Amino acid sequence: PTPEILKPPLVKVDDASFGYSADEILLTRLNFSIDSESKIAVLGANGVGKSTFLKLILGTLTINDGSIFRHSKLQTALFSQHHMDQLDLVRTPIEQMNATFPGTPIEIYRCHLSRFGIPSPLQTRPMYHMSGGQKSRVALAIVLWKNPHLLILDEPTNHLDLDAVDALILALKNYTGCVIIVSHDQHLVSSVCDNIWYIKNERFGKILFHKRGGR
Repeated sequence: PTPEILKPPLVKVDDASFGYSADEILLTRLNFSIDSESKIAVLGANGVGKSTFLKLILGTLTINDGSIFRHSKLQTALFSQHHMDQLDLVRTPIEQMNATFPGTPIEIYRCHLSRFGIPSPLQTRPMYHMSGGQKSRVALAIVLWKNPHLLILDEPTNHLDLDAVDALILALKNYTGCVIIVSHDQHLVSSVCDNIWYIKNERFGKILFHKRGGR
């Protein structure tokens, strides 16, 4: 879907830090700005605070000091690496859509699911019959239902075959909203992202980077 273009920045953070207590500071010296056209990869070893960083952007955690600005109209969405846990596999994709966003004509659900590669026969079949990749497509369709301005993808290529990964890359390159990706998939990152941010030793940094093919 094509989200509304908002005047930048979507999110701006200055001289911020975060910790669950004074003795447990996870992130310091956070300075960054995100706009509608940003395509960002966030890298770092497991346990360094990537999930915490994403929660600060989403607004589910609050910084300890410094300042943070979020656009008043900003709509965000998170595609979690644990997304399938949020699906009721006894339901069909259409039933899942109706349970999550009730009151919409079934034809609209069908059209939306079709855009994410879920054909009509699968739309009325319980999701426990589906492959991991097909469930991922349903979960992504749910995440993007409300046309978010900022989409965060946490390990989105888990369970996807190569054709599905290539389809996701093409869709994200054409997506006019902001994308933030946490992934170990180098092909995805190098194909989509033009900014590399990293977290190491409680510090946030940026790497100059050009997408595959250059600009």
